[in-house]
Amino acid sequence: MTVLVLVVATLVIAGVGFFLGRSRALSGVSGNVRDLHSLPGYYGWHVALMAALPAFGVLLVWLIVQPIVIERNIGSLLPAETVADATAFKLAVADIRRVAGGLDAAVLAGALTEASAAELTSGGTDVRAVLAGVGVALGSDVTNDTLLSAQMYRSMTATGALARMIAVLAVALAGLGYALSVTRAEFRARNRVEIVMMGVLITASSIAILTTVGIIWSMLSESLNFFRQYPATEFFFGLTWSPNFRGGSDLGFIPLLWGTLYISLIAMIVAVPLGLFTAIYLAEYAGPKVRAWVKPLIEVIAGIPTVVFGLFALVTVGPFLRDYFAQPFGFGNSGASVMTAGLVIGILNIPFISSLADDIINSVPQSLRDGSYGLGATKSETVKQVILPAALPGIVGAVLLAASRAIGETMIVTMGAGASAKLSLNPFDAMTTMTVKIVGQLTGDTDFNSPETLVAFALGITLFVITLGLNVFALYIVRKYREEYE
Repeated sequence: MTVLVLVVATLVIAGVGFFLGRSRALSGVSGNVRDLHSLPGYYGWHVALMAALPAFGVLLVWLIVQPIVIERNIGSLLPAETVADATAFKLAVADIRRVAGGLDAAVLAGALTEASAAELTSGGTDVRAVLAGVGVALGSDVTNDTLLSAQMYRSMTATGALARMIAVLAVALAGLGYALSVTRAEFRARNRVEIVMMGVLITASSIAILTTVGIIWSMLSESLNFFRQYPATEFFFGLTWSPNFRGGSDLGFIPLLWGTLYISLIAMIVAVPLGLFTAIYLAEYAGPKVRAWVKPLIEVIAGIPTVVFGLFALVTVGPFLRDYFAQPFGFGNSGASVMTAGLVIGILNIPFISSLADDIINSVPQSLRDGSYGLGATKSETVKQVILPAALPGIVGAVLLAASRAIGETMIVTMGAGASAKLSLNPFDAMTTMTVKIVGQLTGDTDFNSPETLVAFALGITLFVITLGLNVFALYIVRKYREEYE
């Protein structure tokens, strides 16, 4: 039974338990709900939770422990020098999984039947001949140790799956039986359910926090490794970006920071006015019918993949700017430029700003509008002198969040701005950003422990600090200038 089927079966048991628990509670008081401590639904939820949560806990632990146990058992069939070397052992286990996954169980059993255990031990080639005969393409030579380990892997995986199914379903049924046995009129089902749900909420919050901590630690640890090999002062204040895996690299951060901020600035110049004016129109001027059509059409932009925007920048916007602006005015002849990426990222951010600003403007109390109109102000004067000042903290927060998104954009910059790291004021020059170089330094066949690769983590932690600072500043602005109305 696969994990998905097992999860569905557990949920079915929990669903059945809900109705059994509810009906048992009602039958215990002859249908008189007033005699129950809690509402009938709480008794049903108690049974469902007691059936599902312990079973899912066992399933989670099983999925974590089973691969570890199998790898340890597989290690007994591999050479001692392979097991001693962590990297070699990981590669061997990956090869075993590939062989076990690529071979049909019947083929593997037939191969092992053709070649006796003695031949496998003595290094015979019968197994390889059988594999060649059945036409299994594994992409590399298969040793006898690998084949035996693949057989053990498949056998232990199948046995573990069967035992997992029995254990999970047994725990689910046991939880179901226990919950039904304590279901009585005086049982405090509501209290138990609320405690369980509080635990679930705390667990979810803890997972989110621990995930953030894990992300920071993964970047910080490798960044410290980078700074042990490359001077921090040369990284943060260097004016040249020229990585060379053969040695002698210049990994100056300033050109990448300049390209990131330059492209983001153009993007915000495009996105902020258009997004804000759109929000004002939708919130204050558009009728209900127009708003019902225009708002969804604008927000469709947010659902378009960024790679599509990248193609739009590469095929349409870049050549247009080159042919009608850059070349005629002598700014260059490149279709990939800061202006190209900035314009497209700005278009991408329009629905983000307009949607947030629209919600913020609509949250301004109607009494402020009515008071302004009562004093003789026009609609435009009310928007300019009453609504926008009242909504300004939220709008500033939305703009700063949009700036964080612009700084972190990768695909559009890759396809629209090029990959040249340099310092230039010409908006029609090709430049690049930190995110593009992070991808570039981590792709390809490179030495992971070299400064040229580890610099990606230094760029990542720096970018994280920049975006975190923008988000913190946005929250500060919102909280400092937020006004509450009755």
